[in-house]
Amino acid sequence: MQQKSPGQRLKELIKAPQLLMLHAVYDGYTVRLVERFGYQAAFISGAALSESNLGWPDVGLMGMEENLSACRRLANCCNLALLADCDTGYGNAVNVYHMVQAFEQAGVAGIMIEDQQWPKRCGHMQGKSVVAAEELVEKIQAAVEARQDPNLVIKSRTDSFGTHGIKEAIRRLNLYHEAGADLLFADALATEDDIKTVLKNIPGPLCVNMGFAIRKRSTTELISARRLEQMGVAVVMYGRMLGASAIQGLKNSLLAFQESLKEDVVTERPELLVSFEELNDIMGLGAVRDLEQRFVSKKAS
Repeated sequence: MQQKSPGQRLKELIKAPQLLMLHAVYDGYTVRLVERFGYQAAFISGAALSESNLGWPDVGLMGMEENLSACRRLANCCNLALLADCDTGYGNAVNVYHMVQAFEQAGVAGIMIEDQQWPKRCGHMQGKSVVAAEELVEKIQAAVEARQDPNLVIKSRTDSFGTHGIKEAIRRLNLYHEAGADLLFADALATEDDIKTVLKNIPGPLCVNMGFAIRKRSTTELISARRLEQMGVAVVMYGRMLGASAIQGLKNSLLAFQESLKEDVVTERPELLVSFEELNDIMGLGAVRDLEQRFVSKKAS
C-alpha cells in the first residue's frame, strides 16, 4: 500500500468533519510534545520561529532561508503533517514558485502565504497594510503550478479585515479560492458573528486563529473548539499557546533559582522541571539506543 504524502494527510484532516486543531510549533520540543499528545498535524509559526531563533518579534526580520532550514529540521524529527508559514512569499509570483518547491522538498505538508505589505507583521499587531488582492492571486496561481504533489496544501491568508473591513476580506478570500487556494484564512476577525458571516460567504474551508489562556487576549473573541466545529470552521490554529507557556515556565524556574540564591540553599523544585529521564524519552533517546544496538559494533571486552 502506497504511503500517503504529507500534503494528502493534511488535506484529509482539513476535509474531515471534525475540527482540525493546529498548535503552533517552532522547535524540537514542541513538535515532539504535540505528536506525543496525539495530534496528527501542526502549524510552524513564523512568529514563534522569529522570536525563539532570532530573539526578535514577527515584523519581517526572518528571511526565507532561516525559515526553510527550520522547517526542514522539524519535518525530519516528527511524523506530523506540518503547515509552513511563508509570510508574503519572499518576493513576487516567480519567487513564490521557487519558494513552494523548496518548502515541499523540505517535507512540509502545506504552505501559507498572505497579502500583507512587506515587511509584514504579526496579524494581531497594529500598523498592518495589504497589497492589492491581484498580487496574492498571482502568487497563489504560481504556488499551485509549482507544487509537485497536487495535495500540497496552499493556504491563503488575508489581513484586510483590519484595514478594509469584512466585505473586502470576503471578496479577497473568494478571489484566492478561485486562484486555487485549498484553505482560506482571514486573520484577526473580531467576533463570532464575523466568523459566521465569512463562513456564509466563502466556498472553501475556513481557518481561524484562537488564543488560549493568555491574560490579555488577542483581537479575536475567544471561542471554544466545540463551538467552532458546530459553526462549520474547518481548522483552528492556536498560535501563541505553546510559546507563551514556555516563556512562563522559564520565568518560573529563573525566579525560583533567584530565590534559592537569597537563602543560600539548594532547593529541589520538581514541579518546575521534567526529569532527565522524561526529557530523554520525549526526545527519542530510546530510538537512538535501538539503532545503536542494531548497527554499532560492540568492542571486545
